[in-house]
Amino acid sequence: MEVKQIVAELEQEIARLRQARSLLAGEGSGAKRRGRPAGRVAAPRKSKKRHLTPEGRKRISEALKRRWAERRRANGKAKGEKSGKAA
Repeated sequence: MEVKQIVAELEQEIARLRQARSLLAGEGSGAKRRGRPAGRVAAPRKSKKRHLTPEGRKRISEALKRRWAERRRANGKAKGEKSGKAA
């Protein structure tokens, strides 16, 4: 065996022994830690506010008017009629 080969094998064995020692000592167990890595800063969150277009607002308004008109018809109240009082 050449000296270089012996030295290379010794270095490999030393690396394996160091790894075994660190595992037994509980250093760098290799298990992933939970959460954000140390030293990392969370990115600022963007606002998720939704905006309504004038057309969309008008569609919703008309739909609500239809809904309330159907409710009034179902309750037997006609437009312009007072709430429960006879004239």
